Amino acid sequence: MSCSSGPLVDAFDRRITYLRLSVTDRCDLRCTYCMPERMQFLPRKEVLSLEEMHRLALAMIDRGIRKIRLTGGEPLVRRDVIELVQALGRRLGDGLDELTLTTNGTQLATHAEALFAAGIRRVNVSLDTLDPGLFFALTRRDQLAEVLGGIRAAAAAGLQVKLNIVALKGLNRHEIPDLVAWAHGQGHEVTLIEVMPLGEVEGERVDHYLPLTAVRDDLEQRWTLVESTHRSGGPARYVDVAETGGRLGFITPLTNNFCATCNRIRVTATGQLFACLGGAEQVDLRAALRSDTPDVLLAQALDTAMAIKPERHHFSHIRGAAPAQPRHMSLTGG
Repeated sequence: MSCSSGPLVDAFDRRITYLRLSVTDRCDLRCTYCMPERMQFLPRKEVLSLEEMHRLALAMIDRGIRKIRLTGGEPLVRRDVIELVQALGRRLGDGLDELTLTTNGTQLATHAEALFAAGIRRVNVSLDTLDPGLFFALTRRDQLAEVLGGIRAAAAAGLQVKLNIVALKGLNRHEIPDLVAWAHGQGHEVTLIEVMPLGEVEGERVDHYLPLTAVRDDLEQRWTLVESTHRSGGPARYVDVAETGGRLGFITPLTNNFCATCNRIRVTATGQLFACLGGAEQVDLRAALRSDTPDVLLAQALDTAMAIKPERHHFSHIRGAAPAQPRHMSLTGG
């Protein structure tokens, strides 16, 4: 299939080369900053088939997408998702430079070897604490042992592991330096992330919003942070930690807006393309895929997405304010 009509370039002359594709909104954890305990998941009939996701991804590769990250929810709870990974992996070196995955790690031990065999070389694992009690409080599930086992299995399979840590005031701030030290000791990179105001959750996110400027101050009391020129293709900005020899990333959507270099689009499991994580601008790719003229309508939809992609998001943490967008992070895929 080909619907190419040129590279994906938005109205601000940003070349779009990175697709974050959510394969499911479902998750086996219930992280408090991400979703409520009684989450209403999408009806299965609304979700794209794996074949439709594959077709969509190929069309985007034809338009210049060079990196695809599979996300969720938790992508590894989707039945037969490895078949999609294998199909996309066949395009590595043929239009696609990298295929990666973000996971909570609970299912990683089962799938690590298959992911590596399919062409994935790096995975991001969400892990905000090594304390079993705090892990249970944050995720509402007692599965820290499974996550740590998944990380070990991923490394044993040859996958590079990067830990994603959401910085949470009053919860894990004191633990972040030790968590970074543990990760670097295991040979893993770390990326710190500010909590993002997406979707209704129990409680006020502002109560746990922790600017990474404060976390960096904490870390610099312990270590020497050296600015790095490394770029992963995403929004993180990196430093090297002289004493550990490890790399540390900072994703700062609130304290240091990174929109000027945005190269990303996100597609939900239902085929809705969101041009911005923090915006409402979207186009319906599912309707195009299921039409009588999918090639033509998909090309038009991608052109529309480039035209409506905003210059920047408008995240903020104000007590009592509604989330930046009503959809949960698990729907958009981060």
